[in-house]
Formats: sequence, structure tokens, C-alpha cells
Amino acid sequence: MSLNPFVEIRRDLHQIPELGFQEFKTQSYLLNYLEKLPQDRLEIRQWKTGLVVKINGKAPSQTIAYRTDIDGLPITEETNLPFKSQHPGNMHACGHDFHMSIALGVLTNLVENPIDDDVVFLFQPAEEGPGGAEPMLKSGVLDGWDPDLIIALHIAPEYPVGTIAIKPGLLFANTSELFIDLVGKGGHAAYPHQTNDMVVAACSLVTQLQSIVARNVDPLDSAVITIGKIEGGTVQNIIAERARLEGTIRTLSEESMEKVKERVHAIVKGIEVGYQCQTTIDFGAMYHQVYNHHGLTAEFVEYMNENSDLTVVECKEAMTGEDFGYMLKEIPGFMFWLGVDSDFGLHHSKLHPNEAAIEKAVNGIVSYIQFKGNRD
Repeated sequence: MSLNPFVEIRRDLHQIPELGFQEFKTQSYLLNYLEKLPQDRLEIRQWKTGLVVKINGKAPSQTIAYRTDIDGLPITEETNLPFKSQHPGNMHACGHDFHMSIALGVLTNLVENPIDDDVVFLFQPAEEGPGGAEPMLKSGVLDGWDPDLIIALHIAPEYPVGTIAIKPGLLFANTSELFIDLVGKGGHAAYPHQTNDMVVAACSLVTQLQSIVARNVDPLDSAVITIGKIEGGTVQNIIAERARLEGTIRTLSEESMEKVKERVHAIVKGIEVGYQCQTTIDFGAMYHQVYNHHGLTAEFVEYMNENSDLTVVECKEAMTGEDFGYMLKEIPGFMFWLGVDSDFGLHHSKLHPNEAAIEKAVNGIVSYIQFKGNRD
């Protein structure tokens, strides 16, 4: 039995995952596909390793935008699929291969069956890091193609195929990376009094950072500080001169993010004094919250309930980070979860989404865009 062409595309893309701003093969694959489509209504702009593709409408009065992310993750795949990653150490473990194949399915349908309004597709690099949405918006690549509405999805392993999960307002959290370096004085393990031990300082710092959520964030709000990696020392009998903490901050409000960062600075300054060391803090990449437009989300839910075979459920907000939030900050729109029914979750080396979700998503999104973009 032949595969759905967009399932085949997903499998092709799954084999070539590339990290942020390194998506050269991915961009080439997308361009090669786009060049085979009818070109009379199609315009293509390149931005770094991403693309912006416009389908000119028959009688446009607005521009509808659809965004997909295109990068992979630095994860070694453990699925044993016949189409597993051919790039050692990289994997589409967040489903961006699904996202791209769905976007190409929607795009192809609208090229072959143009609507009244213009539709712009953003193939955005570097969602997983360091963040492509904000610089893409600021680059000018959309000049003259300014969207009036923007839509995106993210696969959700925990929901069954045929399900869309969405909510108005806050969907994904504000997120920030966190990197803290500590520099003290190393020395022999037998003479600790002659050193400033950065392993001890780092351990104390981890414990103190956990007090921020417990004692500085409104209990009716939510926040998370996770230190996922600690590096310090060289061998067992040398006191560590350096240590590095790497982690993430996630909050459900911008105000809490500001408060958490303020407290991180204060606590690290106290470590400096208490352990007689030097410190530096780098908050790395920060992603703005994903906040769905209330009216457009309600309209989408009503339309899908009445005009598609997809089941729409209301979900809760999540501490997930997504730089699509920067686009929603500037352009009205929404993001939704697409059920793909995988036993393994996002960012897992054995993630295996159900490919039946691709055709369902393409059909539902095409129908909604036709509804929004035609005036008959």
C-alpha cells in the first residue's frame, strides 16, 4: 500500500534532523519540493536557514500566516525505525518533521486550490535554540507580507490521534535559560583551608535557588527553576576551582519571570560573598509566553467542532516553552496541540508519533484557512 505523500515527506525529513541555524539540508529539501509546485501564485523568500513562502490570493483583503519550525534536537535516536535519523547525535525528537510535513500538505492544497486571501507560510529555524522566531520577525523578511492572523501547532504525544487540545489565553510559559559560572581557588584535597571550593559553593547555590519558587513567587502563580547540569572539578583529590550550573526558568507570568531573575541575582551575589568567589550569570535565550487570542481561539474551536472530524478539547496551560510566543506577541493568532498518541514523550529518544495524525491535521487546517480566507 502506498503511503500518503506527506507521510513520505515526514520520513524523509526525519532522517536529516539539524540543529538551530544549521538546517541546510532541511532548507534544500523544502526548496526542492516547493520548486515542483505550480509557480504562478507562489513567491519564496529565504532567511538564514529558513523560508517564507507566499501564496497569492485571488482577491486578497488580508494575509493569513501559518508557522512551522524546522530544527531538530541534539538527541541520539533509539527508535530502530527504518527511516531513523542519519545524523548521529541529532533527532527530530520534538516532532518538527511532523510540523513541516503538515505545513507542506496545507501549502500544497492551497497552491492547487487558491483562496481569496493571501497565505504566508513561515518555515522557521532554531525553535529549540537559540530562538528563530524573534529575529525572523525583526529581519524584515515579512515586509509587504504582514500577517493579520497567524496559526501554529505542536504535536502532543499524550493525546490520541484525531484530537486537538487548545485553550484561550496562556498556553505555554515564559521560559529562560540559566547559566551560572563560579570561580574560586583550587588546591589539594588535604588542605581545604587554603582554597575556596566551588563544588561546595555550587551545591549550596542549587539549594538556595530552590527557595525562590517556594518563598518569592505568588502561590497562586506558578514557576519552576530546574538545574539540569552541574560541572565542577577535575579529579577526586583536587578541590575544584571552577563550577558551572546550567538550567532553566519557567513562569506563567512575565512579572514572576522578572522577580525570579531578580532573586537569582541576589542569591548569586550572596554566594560570591559567602564563598569568596567570582560569579557570572547568563540568562541565555528567553522565550515569550504563548498567549492565544481569545476571540480567534473561540472561533477556531467552534468551526472545528462543527466542520471537522477532529475532537477539540480544552487543555490546561503548560510549562513548555515555544518561541512562537514572540509571533503571537505581534500578530493575533493561536497555537494548538495535535494528538499523535506516542508512548514516549517530547524530547525522548524513542518518540514515535502516529503518522495518521498528519492527514487529519492537513484536512482540518486547510478547511479552517479556506473558511477564513474566502468570502463566498
